[in-house]
Amino acid sequence: MSANVYIEDMKHKEDALAIQYLPAVKAMAFRLKERLPSSIDFMDLSAIGTEELIKLARRYNEKLNDSFWGYAKKRVYGAMLDYLRSLDVLSRASRKLVKAIDYAVEEYRLLHDEEPTDEQLAIILDESLEKIHEARIASSIYTVMPLHDQLQVGDEGAALARIEKEELIEVIKQVLSGYDEREQLIIQFYYFEELTLKEISELLSITESRISQIHKSVIHKIKESVGA
Repeated sequence: MSANVYIEDMKHKEDALAIQYLPAVKAMAFRLKERLPSSIDFMDLSAIGTEELIKLARRYNEKLNDSFWGYAKKRVYGAMLDYLRSLDVLSRASRKLVKAIDYAVEEYRLLHDEEPTDEQLAIILDESLEKIHEARIASSIYTVMPLHDQLQVGDEGAALARIEKEELIEVIKQVLSGYDEREQLIIQFYYFEELTLKEISELLSITESRISQIHKSVIHKIKESVGA
């Protein structure tokens, strides 16, 4: 077999490997999309994941990794998250406004036992409806990010730069220990099982609004613990 024929044959094998896992990539993109606002397009996520899958297939060495999907899964998901980061939504929606909205929502919920609408938030914070809407989209995109990303929202990561990863893990464990078992399950289901708010709501018989509230409370307490 000539070198050129051999190379072409390898390309066919690699492309066939990528094609085999395309349904898994689309399923991953669909699951991620379910947790994101409507402004994020499923096709964009799927295309980013597919592009990464093809790259990985073409450099995959089965002698080093016995499971291609085991090798590729985390990297494909990471490429989708990198795409969301690249949207740089928090440069368009003020980090300060995101933080102000979170506080305003908490105060409104305590008084009225429900979450305010964007129109009500615009009045409370004396901001345009467009800015409120944009900031809430930015905030909702970041809720699918790893905790480390979310802890940087609002303070540009200054507090995180001062602590080691192991110390951060201990802080997270300590904060979570202050919540009851069901509330800890919410964090586990959301970050480790990657369930949607609707799925968690059905499993634990808690409203989606309450789940969102608990999630934000955990993030806020972790930030306070690291000096953010």
